[in-house]
Amino acid sequence: MGITKRFIYFLERWVLPLATTMAKWRWLVALRDAFISVMPISIVGSLTVLIPGLINAAKAELGLGAITYALMPVVNISNLIYQGTFKLFSIYFALAWGYQLARSFEVNRLAGAITSLGCYLMSIANVVKLNLNGDEVSIKNAFNTSQLSSLGLFTSLIFGAAGLAIFILMTKARLTLRFSSYMPHAEEAAFIALIPMIISLSVIGAINYIFQMVTGTYFGNWLLTTIQNPLTKMGQGFGIVLLITFLLHAFYFFGINGMSVLVPVIDSIWLTPQNANLAAVKSGHAVRYLWTRNSFDIYSWIGGTGDTLVLILLILLISKRSDFRTLAKIAIGPGFFNINDPIVWGLPLVLNPVYLIPFILAPIANVTLAYWATAWHLVEPVSTSVPNVIPPFLNAFLATNYDWRALALVALNMIVAILIWLPFVLAGERIAKEQEKRNLFSFEY
Repeated sequence: MGITKRFIYFLERWVLPLATTMAKWRWLVALRDAFISVMPISIVGSLTVLIPGLINAAKAELGLGAITYALMPVVNISNLIYQGTFKLFSIYFALAWGYQLARSFEVNRLAGAITSLGCYLMSIANVVKLNLNGDEVSIKNAFNTSQLSSLGLFTSLIFGAAGLAIFILMTKARLTLRFSSYMPHAEEAAFIALIPMIISLSVIGAINYIFQMVTGTYFGNWLLTTIQNPLTKMGQGFGIVLLITFLLHAFYFFGINGMSVLVPVIDSIWLTPQNANLAAVKSGHAVRYLWTRNSFDIYSWIGGTGDTLVLILLILLISKRSDFRTLAKIAIGPGFFNINDPIVWGLPLVLNPVYLIPFILAPIANVTLAYWATAWHLVEPVSTSVPNVIPPFLNAFLATNYDWRALALVALNMIVAILIWLPFVLAGERIAKEQEKRNLFSFEY
């Protein structure tokens, strides 16, 4: 236990303060909530790829041409939904980001959302270049829809934050118009937000204008090439994937919801590659990125963080303790839908050194297998967003655009997790039995 104690000390000394600070920082909390708010858009956009893909597969693999022809209206409707949801992802994020920041700092939420959207739109290029008969033609005062997709995510994030910071500062400084309390609430709120919004949009507009005059390019384009693209490439490295997996589970060990703390980081780095893969599948091109946002959900935490579905199944199969088995029976239902609170807090896993090593090591082993299996083209990369309540195996099959090899990879991950968890489950049962004897002896004495 000496190594375990030293490891716990390391976590308490370095990891716990970081997690506590991040969990309390209002900007990160608002960013997390913004990403959660646009999750339905990601899921709906993914369905517009999954459904046509299934229809096309029915024609190609099963020869059901008549059914495919009959369902073409469904494909066309899916394409329209895709244009109105996923293609405009950054617009929805800008609105959600402004709203959540305004809510966090208790200012006008609708005005905050509008300010964030305005700051984002004035920061991207309003020139579209087309190729007509070999000649490049520039059309001014028009937006390329690719900028409105997840490619504009960092522009939306940074300028939305900058614009809202000014808006919040002006509102808190009471640099607002005040009218009679008899004015209708909607009008009063609009006038109160007027001056902060004017100042915010003017400052961001001036920054963009000066930047364009000095550099000859749009700020959004510069952010894409200097920050977002390098950060996206960094996220494809094995080291950063492993680090995030470790930190998330280390946070959970101390009772801090690692997902809540790290969602802003995870989504900022890996949501753009996932959306790019989805767009590639939609257009019939090869996917570019091997690790995306949903790769964690599908391969790293099966049944919830720590691969706790494996733990529950092991308890049901080998445990002789009635209390453990009762808890596992309660937790098995939620566990199949990747909800593991009953086992995490009931066993417990939190602050329990007996289960610390498998709780962290099993997901790390699974991430390692999944990452290199994807890198070596043994399985298709994750390209589709699926809700995290979709059961294991099914979520992998859907997220990889119906690749059956993903099912085999999840099965292999579960076998590896079983081998890691097994000795610690046996040890935990033995320790619990010894503790029970000591408690009984103390009571009799």
